[in-house]
Order: sequence, then structure tokens, then C-alpha cells
Amino acid sequence: MAKVAFIGLGVMGYPMAGHLKAKGGHDVTVFNRSAAKAQKWVDAHGGAHAATPREAAKDADFVFCCVGNDDDVRSVTYGDDGAFAGMKPGAMLIDNTTASAELARELAEAASAKGFKFIDAPVSGGQAGAENGALTVMCGGEQGDFDAAKPVIDAYAKMVGLMGPAGAGQLTKMMNQICIAGLVQGLSEAIAFGKKSGLDIENVVSVISKGAAGSWQMENRHKTMDAGQYEHGFAIEWMRKDLGICLAEAKRNGATLPVTALVDQFYAEVEAMGGKRWDTSALLARLER
Repeated sequence: MAKVAFIGLGVMGYPMAGHLKAKGGHDVTVFNRSAAKAQKWVDAHGGAHAATPREAAKDADFVFCCVGNDDDVRSVTYGDDGAFAGMKPGAMLIDNTTASAELARELAEAASAKGFKFIDAPVSGGQAGAENGALTVMCGGEQGDFDAAKPVIDAYAKMVGLMGPAGAGQLTKMMNQICIAGLVQGLSEAIAFGKKSGLDIENVVSVISKGAAGSWQMENRHKTMDAGQYEHGFAIEWMRKDLGICLAEAKRNGATLPVTALVDQFYAEVEAMGGKRWDTSALLARLER
């Protein structure tokens, strides 16, 4: 059992912190900008909640963070009330936020200067993966730090891998989102095509999902897409944040992402249709409007 702090109880962080307590058996203290949300978590899981990230991180062996973006991470990490101000020497910050690789390297350097350890550990699997403790976690950091962190991370994960030094976890998450963008657009076009052709989508997918066209998106989203149901899953506004990180990194490293850039524009159109919080599979709605 470790003493753990968890900062950020959003759609992902709330259940992840719960698994650290229930499945991992760790001593968990949480922080959330909304104290009522933190109290709700304590009422459901036990543990404690703190008024600031600094207080939550005090005496913790591992400090987890799962917030919105680079600026949000900095706001709960730096400053008089930030986690770094409360962490003890040798403690580790594990950032589950999907953020930039630049930020990961910055935090690794800042943590090292203060005598802390750091791992960037963005996740994939969405809300369902978080609730089921079945996330894929892509880590960047030192091998020894990863070896110490993995048994704790395992509480909310089905797969945990070290991708390389600080920032490599975030770069891997970018690859993940690039793949998803192209897959969902292709699936949307195929379903739209099948409907126009008068085919039974469920019947078609039962066959082609077992061949080279098969994917997680096809298996898990074709039914709701066929029914025009999008009030679930990974919100388009979150995906656009992630794709923005991908496109910005591509400018830095010289990669060309024409499909990703195009799909991001398509998502902007779906947002304009009122679909900001719709699942990423709502690319089909754009084709059917």
C-alpha cells in the first residue's frame, strides 16, 4: 500500500482514483477544484480530500494528476499551493493528462531539480475504460521510476508500457489519436455508403469486422452510429484538443498529417452542428445532415 494523492476528479480521474483506493488498496487523498466533487468521491470511496494540491501531495509517495491541458497541469503543479510545494523528496508525479510532450519534458526537468521523480502517463480507453479499470497507459520516463510506478498504475489499467524518456508517453498518445481520427472517418464513410446502398449495417459489420477492416471503433461504435446516437463516449471537444496537440507537434518535428488536419476540420463542422459533447463517432452525422 502506498500513500497516494490524486488531483483532478473529472470524467476520467474520478473512477481512476476510485480504483487506486478500491482495487489498489492505497491510502488516497484527492483534490478537485470543486470541493463538492471531492467530498462526493470521499463519501463513495473513503480516503480524504484536501483544499489545495499542495495539501493533497503532502507526504504522498505518488501524486497523480488528470486535468484538462498544459495550463491546467501547471496550475496544480507550480506555485505556493501547487503539488511541487507539498511533495517530499523522492516522491513521484505521474501525469495522466493528455498534454504536450514539451510540458512533459519541462515537468521532468523541474521535478528533478526539486528531488522528485516524474512520469508522463496519458491514457486511452475513454470513460468506459476508466470506469472498468481497463485503460491503456503510455508512459515516458526513466526505467527505474516506471518499474516503481507500474504496480500502482495497474489498479486502473489493462496495459501499461514505457515508451521512452520523458515526453515519449505523450508522443505515443498523439499517435493513438492520429490513428483514431482516420479510423472513425473511414468507418463513418463506410456506414454512410452502406446506408445509401440499402445494406443492413449490422449484417455487413458482422462479416467485415472479422477481416482486415476490423477495429475497436467498428466493434464498439457501429450500432450507435447506425442508430444516430452520440450522447456518450469521448467528446469531440476533447478530441479536437488532442488533435491540436498532434498538429502542433507535427509543426515542430516536421511530420505531415494531412488526414488528421482534414478530420479536425470535419470535427469543427460537427461542433457547429451542436455536437461539441457528442462522441467522436459523430463524424457520421456530418455526412448524413
